[in-house]
Amino acid sequence: MSNWKIAVLGDRESVLGFKALGLSVFPAETAEEAKTVLHRLAKEDYAVVYLTEQYAAQMEAEVARYKDELTPAVILIPGKAGSLGIGMANVTKSVERAVGADIL
Repeated sequence: MSNWKIAVLGDRESVLGFKALGLSVFPAETAEEAKTVLHRLAKEDYAVVYLTEQYAAQMEAEVARYKDELTPAVILIPGKAGSLGIGMANVTKSVERAVGADIL
């Protein structure tokens, strides 16, 4: 896994701007398509997959599947409609697990 890559997955309007940063962009029309793409990215040595919260809300089982895996790290980001609070809730849970208390 020496050539790890970073991907951004979500609706077209939310992810296209990340292409200018040199990230691999994967626009998906539906959450079902995003599920398929996420599993493909996991097999293709993507170290980090940024996923819009709007799709993550519709694919909880798939996101949970990679939660304790080394790769890919699935990081939730707000989409074009704004934040749903899911990403911050996940960060809070991870910090609580690591530290033993909610320090945020």
